[in-house]
Amino acid sequence: MAAIGNRGTVTEAAGFNADTDAEKLKAAMKGAGTDEAAIIAILAHRTIAQRQRIKEAYKRTVGKDLAEDLSSELSGHFKSVVLGLLMLAPVYDAYELRHAMKGAGTEEACLIDILASRSNAEINAINAVYKTEYGKTLEDDICGDTSGMFKRVLVSLITAGRDESNNVNEAQAVQDAKEIYEAGEARWGTDETKFLTILCVRNRSHLLRVFDEYKKISGKDIEESIKREMSGSLEDIFLAIVKCMKSKPAFFAERLYKSMKGLGTTDTVLIRIMVARAEIDMLDIKAQFLKMYGKTLYSFIKGDTSGDYRKILLELCGSEQK
Repeated sequence: MAAIGNRGTVTEAAGFNADTDAEKLKAAMKGAGTDEAAIIAILAHRTIAQRQRIKEAYKRTVGKDLAEDLSSELSGHFKSVVLGLLMLAPVYDAYELRHAMKGAGTEEACLIDILASRSNAEINAINAVYKTEYGKTLEDDICGDTSGMFKRVLVSLITAGRDESNNVNEAQAVQDAKEIYEAGEARWGTDETKFLTILCVRNRSHLLRVFDEYKKISGKDIEESIKREMSGSLEDIFLAIVKCMKSKPAFFAERLYKSMKGLGTTDTVLIRIMVARAEIDMLDIKAQFLKMYGKTLYSFIKGDTSGDYRKILLELCGSEQK
């Protein structure tokens, strides 16, 4: 029943009773109108594991599916958040990936945000759920929906073959930095395969050494070189991998900031991160956001959203102070 991480804003509710919560949710949807405040009070303050228990209790006591009932009662972005909260983490990721590729066009940002930031275990779980839920493999859909080197990077990431040890081979790190330099800055054109082999396979500790070494050799940050050497989705995914290796909370803080700054809001990104990270590392994301942008994530969400959608996101964000 515990949270899936220990740096989340959503933690296990004390005195939890699934039957009581199911009863309250049923009452919130009874008669004319919906009691959104009651829905927020329950779902934004339970862990994913607790929400699964509520779903079971609802089915047992009401004889209906909670997600289906909420789906028919709610609408818009608020509904998207609520339905996301009811899913297990790999189910939500698989759902997001599927919808990013379904229909005309592809939401590359979704593929990048998820696949560049998940662990091997998380990716294996996503692959299994995807096949069960959608009847085809994630790899099949990615291959049918993307192309070129971007596709190859995605396929590499979904094999979940990254070394996850902390071993750093000094000689190899120097060699890797040299190879990336020679594959990019030091030549006309770019050998992107070298970038793929190193960025998609090596472990985090090793890559941090590679990035330091790269700066010594080239006089530039690896991000700077990727921006100069690549473009489009390939540039975006390599940058995301590098940023996630350096700091996942900082990566997500930047994605949240970009989803809200300027005119309009990229709600798909905002919702995906707030739902997916709420019980993993939202405290760290908030701290990074404040450090990077001098404003709280809470204040950004408050100024950029409205209604019940705003209310539920602010609950997931936790207090403004910490």
